[in-house]
Amino acid sequence: MEKLKATLAQYSRWQPYGVYVDRMEGHLESDFSVSVENAKALLEGIGKEICDAKCIALANAPAISVVLKTAFRALGYNGEQLVTQVSTSLANIGQLIGTLRNEISPTSHGKSLKELSDRNDKVDLLTRDFLIDSTLVVAVFLIRAFEERKGDVVAPAAGAGAADVPPEYDDHEDFNNYWDESFGEFTMGQYSYPASEILFNVDLQAYQAEYKDFMESEQLPAEAADLQSEQA
Repeated sequence: MEKLKATLAQYSRWQPYGVYVDRMEGHLESDFSVSVENAKALLEGIGKEICDAKCIALANAPAISVVLKTAFRALGYNGEQLVTQVSTSLANIGQLIGTLRNEISPTSHGKSLKELSDRNDKVDLLTRDFLIDSTLVVAVFLIRAFEERKGDVVAPAAGAGAADVPPEYDDHEDFNNYWDESFGEFTMGQYSYPASEILFNVDLQAYQAEYKDFMESEQLPAEAADLQSEQA
């Protein structure tokens, strides 16, 4: 934890997050569920702070993976394939931490006495070390990337206006139809949702980026046809 503590000490903006680090460290042996709760809160808090600082809106109650992916985009990593792949993996780690928190936290759901007693036994020592070390790596990377790229300007997402008003799903019927024809619908039990609606509600930034690419691809044939008409 020393590297993260040193990073927090180096950049005063992030020092209040030290409370999560202290709780993580203080409960590793006695109650790992508390460490997991604070690991999730740490990553989620850093991700939200980055998005706020970059004036990028998040949906209401987003999953931690969405927060982290959006934070990486806010830092300007949109088009770098390797970093994008790495950031997705790190976001997935954040999601796993959130899932584990729900499974072993004594306050996430009501638990029987046996469940309450056995909850920490669900995670062996090796897995504990991996989860905590992963949290520390992601936290340090996000903070340092923010501070070292502070002067970089992140282009606003497609469709974002001056007031940063998110687009309406029904306004993009052509794109929605194209996306649904490409990827179809996803069924979960008795529920079924079109791919475009899932993308819009789960990752608005990705939806906007794909919409922008779609519009640009649609414009090219039209421009070519206009040019041919002028030359004829």
